[in-house]
Amino acid sequence: MSVQVLYQEGFQLRCDGRYREAKGKLEQALSMEPGHADALWQLGLVQGFEGDFDGSLATLQQVVKAHPNHVNARFDLGMTMMMLGMQEDACAQFREVMRLQPGHEKAKQQLVYCP
Repeated sequence: MSVQVLYQEGFQLRCDGRYREAKGKLEQALSMEPGHADALWQLGLVQGFEGDFDGSLATLQQVVKAHPNHVNARFDLGMTMMMLGMQEDACAQFREVMRLQPGHEKAKQQLVYCP
């Protein structure tokens, strides 16, 4: 099975709320291609949905560090930070999303909560 097929299956399982199975597929994809940004991003989301907020934060930070232009991971990192009370850091992420993609509506909406 290819990395892309594993990623797509993991993504769909995550969308379906089948987090344990999604995590398995995404981890398989990452074992084959450790730098697969989207698989790592989705794994970070799964961690958050499962309640592992520290793990989610660390994984999303890892994606953004390795792939600074990954707008989706950066936005989700901001959302995770906001949820964890890291408002200043979250706002910095939303501002960077807007710099990278000026029409990003969700980031624009979140900036309302930023000083």
